[in-house]
Amino acid sequence: MPHYKSPLDPCQLEFARQLRRAATDAETLLWRHLRGRQLAGRKFRRQHPVSPYVLDFYCEELHLGIELDGGQHYAEEGAKHDHWRSERLLGSGIRLLRFSNREVLLELPAVLERIYQEVSAPSPLAPLPEGEGESHR
Repeated sequence: MPHYKSPLDPCQLEFARQLRRAATDAETLLWRHLRGRQLAGRKFRRQHPVSPYVLDFYCEELHLGIELDGGQHYAEEGAKHDHWRSERLLGSGIRLLRFSNREVLLELPAVLERIYQEVSAPSPLAPLPEGEGESHR
């Protein structure tokens, strides 16, 4: 049976376009390293709608979102909202990596290494290669 994407709300699509046009310095910098399959050959999209949210970056192949957080995310209310949002996305099969804008701007190599580790690791749901995991007598 073919897999069809559900149509997205036109308002959400326009919001994603606005976010792309108003990217932060950290988003622009990280996008330079994620676009064009530069990181482990994985395709990322930026400001990708996943109803009812828009993820800063998303790798559909791995169901992996990357969120960059500004200062408002570290206030108590922002942190609660982010936790709730992360739980909802995880419940729909999307894992998230979170970095602060500061981390991206000041520690970019470490951020890229963390993302690389995540996108290069075998999926926990992937079957083992033939013969692995079997007991040998």
